[in-house]
Amino acid sequence: MHIHILGICGTFMGGVAALAREAGHRVTGCDAGVYPPMSDQLRALGIDLIEGFGADQLALRPDMFVVGNVVSRARLSDGTPKFPLMEAVLDAGTAYTSGPQWLAEHVLQGRHVLAVAGTHGKTTTTSMLAWVLERAGQAPGFLVGGVPLDFGVSARLGSQRPFVIEADEYDTAFFDKRSKFVHYRPRTAILNNLEFDHADIFEDLNAIERQFHHLVRTVPGAGRIVANDAEESLKRVLAQGCWSELATFGAEGLWQARGAHDAFDVLRSGEPVGRVEWALSGQHNQMNALAAIAAAEHVGVSPATAAEALGRFRNVRRRMELRGSIERDGGTITVYDDFAHHPTAIRTTLDGLRHKLDAAGQRRDRILAVFEPRSNTMKLGTMAAQLPWSLEAADLSFCHTDGLGWDAAAALAPMGVRAQVAEAIDPLVAQVTAAARPGDHIVCMSNGGFGGVHDKLLGALRRHPR
Repeated sequence: MHIHILGICGTFMGGVAALAREAGHRVTGCDAGVYPPMSDQLRALGIDLIEGFGADQLALRPDMFVVGNVVSRARLSDGTPKFPLMEAVLDAGTAYTSGPQWLAEHVLQGRHVLAVAGTHGKTTTTSMLAWVLERAGQAPGFLVGGVPLDFGVSARLGSQRPFVIEADEYDTAFFDKRSKFVHYRPRTAILNNLEFDHADIFEDLNAIERQFHHLVRTVPGAGRIVANDAEESLKRVLAQGCWSELATFGAEGLWQARGAHDAFDVLRSGEPVGRVEWALSGQHNQMNALAAIAAAEHVGVSPATAAEALGRFRNVRRRMELRGSIERDGGTITVYDDFAHHPTAIRTTLDGLRHKLDAAGQRRDRILAVFEPRSNTMKLGTMAAQLPWSLEAADLSFCHTDGLGWDAAAALAPMGVRAQVAEAIDPLVAQVTAAARPGDHIVCMSNGGFGGVHDKLLGALRRHPR
């Protein structure tokens, strides 16, 4: 089968492309504005990419057009279609489907699907769970919305029955407004947390809770739902009906952690069943670990085995990924890349780093947060008022404001001189470079390429007078 994927460079659709290619299908695709790591992965797989969504691609005559949710029926200011290829597909009556639907029909059928849902931590927890099953000899398939360092790819078919998938609540396609995850029919489902997000498609938190309950409805009676016991929103979801085994995690849950964030015992019903010792920081990762261990047990992996595997877990690209360091005046300036883009994710990332520095006796080290509100929700300004709260652990913050329809300087005004804004990358780099000093940890946060800010910062820091 030849499939042509519209929006192939998104993390999910790129994963679908990789799975289709591994399954022996001919895969081509198109997109605009590509950036690593997905563009690198697709090129390494030998998948032909076409820039743009031109109608001339109809001449490729694939067996199926697979449509990503970046595609819409929108029109430009001059009245022409923004996605002419999609209009041509519709006019021609050619076969098309969504990415999640294609995945459900061609990959997930007959597999034991372990789905990881939640506003935050999906990518990391999915990677943890896939790694645990791998170390336990289960050779799982997986699709992750990032590139796990332990695997080097975002997706693979796997050779045994388990398939681990990042279960996104974002809508499926312009012609299917259900959340992606309702297509996956998991036997094991992790509900990590649930906050308001995706303000471009969801009216309020209740609307998202409704989609999460659609997911709960698809889990069979012999399945397991692993839920964060501390989330009131998830309790409301489960109160609407739960027909599967429920395994809770958190301070009051069935599964608990006891100890520091980087070295802790795993408890089930109050009894120690494993111990995790790793290099990751933050309570959020401790919670992610509990969820992964509880889910892995459902497919026969003992908690002790899962905990040992997590001790070897190397995380995911763009999750506090070290991009480089500069030695200056007897100290080190360190630059990280992180995917955080929701206020809670920003706060969690920075709190985790601050805790790690404090525990290492580096309380005087400063944290410089460099971020861009790039997600659709953040661009709308829905959560602008939460930014000062999200940045409390940072000593200084720098915001890239290009493309925003709201006043970032006003939103950050409560932070006073601790916050600066810039409309372009180069002035932003100049601000950070002028402020940086030995011992600083610079955390760049975005769900996009961020204009190559990481390399530009490292280059500017090298050139900056000592």
